[in-house]
Amino acid sequence: MADSEEWLEEWLTVGKIVGVQGLQGELRVNPASDFPERFTVPGPRWVRSKGSPPREMQLKTGRQLPGKSLFVVRLDSVDNRDAAEALVGSDWMVPADDRPQLGEGEFHLLDLVGLEARLSPDSDPIGTVTDLISGGNDLLEIKRTDGSKLLIPFVEAIVPEVHLKDGWLLLTPPPGLMDL
Repeated sequence: MADSEEWLEEWLTVGKIVGVQGLQGELRVNPASDFPERFTVPGPRWVRSKGSPPREMQLKTGRQLPGKSLFVVRLDSVDNRDAAEALVGSDWMVPADDRPQLGEGEFHLLDLVGLEARLSPDSDPIGTVTDLISGGNDLLEIKRTDGSKLLIPFVEAIVPEVHLKDGWLLLTPPPGLMDL
């Protein structure tokens, strides 16, 4: 790994700045985290534009938009629409060691990346989880062994088992989903 990329291992992307809100510099953030306090509790946050290391910024306020998964945040030094627009497309990050403690059987969604996807516990993998796409329902992007990509809704009915320690998850897709 190149020295310029080593810092990536020290950070987790927990959201993406997807737009601006109004004229006063507020930003819309699409979360990739189940911990809303990362977007609502004031304090230091880190924003990374493509190709550069994260830079610290102070979160002043944050709120979730009613009925949506998006958060609207206000950062120090971002006080107008132009300054906000310059941050659209940036990643919202936290230090890798800033992971909330989880209970038994819980896991961080980002830990799914790299797991093998199987159709039965004893079968060969059909592919590997390469990304997590947040939306109404989270989607797992799976790169199949033939190189094609597959999007699988991350819901218990389709992904009933996750075996982090063993490096795989079980898929029970409905008929036709694997053909899309």
